[in-house]
Amino acid sequence: MNDQNPAAAPAEPSPAPYKDRSAGLVVFGILTLLLGVLAGLVILLVLVGQAAAANLPNPPPRAATLLPVIAVYGTLAVALVWLGIGSIMARRWARALLLIFSWSWLVMGVFTIGILGFVMPKVLANLPPNATNGQPALPAGAIVGVMIVMFLVFGVLFVILPAVWTFFYNSPHVKATCESRDPVTRWTDACPLPVLGLCLWLSFAVPMMLLMPIAAHGTMPFFGMFLTGLPGSVFCIFIAVVWSYAAWRLYRLDVRGWWLILIALVVFMVSSVLTYARHDVVEMYQLMGYPEAQIEQIKQTGLLQGNRMSWFMVLSVLPFLGYLLFIKKFLHGKAGGS
Repeated sequence: MNDQNPAAAPAEPSPAPYKDRSAGLVVFGILTLLLGVLAGLVILLVLVGQAAAANLPNPPPRAATLLPVIAVYGTLAVALVWLGIGSIMARRWARALLLIFSWSWLVMGVFTIGILGFVMPKVLANLPPNATNGQPALPAGAIVGVMIVMFLVFGVLFVILPAVWTFFYNSPHVKATCESRDPVTRWTDACPLPVLGLCLWLSFAVPMMLLMPIAAHGTMPFFGMFLTGLPGSVFCIFIAVVWSYAAWRLYRLDVRGWWLILIALVVFMVSSVLTYARHDVVEMYQLMGYPEAQIEQIKQTGLLQGNRMSWFMVLSVLPFLGYLLFIKKFLHGKAGGS
């Protein structure tokens, strides 16, 4: 019998508690880089389209109205390239931010497809009739075909792809790989990812609000009326300040930031509902400086006119309210360390 003490035996290396996903991080990092390049190409297409529209009979939208689109896709392009590089380097901050991005991409994709399913049939059915025979520009069969193709394309781009990204970066093996290769505590570790996601979205909304005075003459609904010009611009700046402060307090896990967002959201929703109950959304586009030809196209669809805009505002706020209730459990009464 071997009476050797097992404790004295040389210890065998214990197996890794996770599967290394470094190769996957490189692959998804490269794919994320390519998404960033595509986002940059969208800006180029927008600028080319604006230049081409200048030669058409109907005047194109003001160049300033394109600033939010350029800002969104420009930010997206830079962020995705940066995150792609971070994924290739297996940085824990990149994994956290890409998980937030992919979840946001997926949720917004599902919401967008739902809206398109309601909007596009009405838009296609209200296209200008054919001048020669008085028939609709698209027959019923063609409309069905267009809808099927649209849902297939949007389903891949806005549901399947973000679901794949979410599945990969949500993997505990991917998380463990990044934490092993990047053991330094990062700024993304300061608060739970659901809270960090809301902080980032609020931070992203701040420059969008600051662009409103330039892109839309500061046109904002305000308790039964539209503010525009200097009053509207001041209101946009005020909202940007509120979002900035709330994002910072939330990042510190301070429940006061949560209450500020909740109160502001309810106030803004009531303000919008009162405004759109008295004014048509077409009036808003006119104040924003949209060309008459484009406003006429909006009228022909019949969408978001009358009390439909009020209902749309209420329904769009409900998911956000649910998310606010979900993240409240992560917060406490006072900011840590302040």
